[in-house]
Amino acid sequence: MIPLYEDNHIIIVNKASGEIVQGDKTGDAPLSDIVKAYIKEKYNKPGEVFLGVVHRLDRPVSGVVVFARTSKALSRLNEMFRKGEVHKTYHAIVPKTDKLPAEGKPTELRHYLTRNEKANRAYAHNKEVAGSKLAVLDYTVVSTGDRYALLEVNLHTGRHHQIRCQLSTAVAPIKGDLKYGAPRSNPDGSICLHARTVEFVHPVSKQKIKVTADYPALPIWEKI
Repeated sequence: MIPLYEDNHIIIVNKASGEIVQGDKTGDAPLSDIVKAYIKEKYNKPGEVFLGVVHRLDRPVSGVVVFARTSKALSRLNEMFRKGEVHKTYHAIVPKTDKLPAEGKPTELRHYLTRNEKANRAYAHNKEVAGSKLAVLDYTVVSTGDRYALLEVNLHTGRHHQIRCQLSTAVAPIKGDLKYGAPRSNPDGSICLHARTVEFVHPVSKQKIKVTADYPALPIWEKI
């Protein structure tokens, strides 16, 4: 694991698909433990290493993840995420379809999402229903190939599986995302959704930070 950015207060890494950000019932080693081990070894830190988790990515999703290295940074980043002051851009690969707009034209999607926790799945509705939450994003077609299109997605709300659910409902399922209707899985179990960039004002130094994560080393990403 090679950090994309690090200083005394934060560390930003490129999560691989299949990794979990924080420990769960699977018992698999989370990315947070891997980052802690890296910090402990690099800085020869005795005892327990502090690392705060401020946001997460779904297991099959890759891309930028920000961790806090101090309690001051953690509390401030939590507040920044809550206020929408941290901007993340996602890239997704979907099959070409007639529903896609012309390249370069931003398109807004607005749904009301409900969640089935037992199935770990979200459902999109055109109108507000009991228990639903408003979900808004915009996407732009960046490029197209023979069979697939690359989309850039900006979230305006942060709902469970929001990008996966809304794109599947209004455009097409993300490549490899069986849960939301893709016909086939990717060979490595990933889905073609990547947290490409993160931008924010540093919670302590107040410098502008912008970090970009390389795409996964899969032919589809290189081709598109």
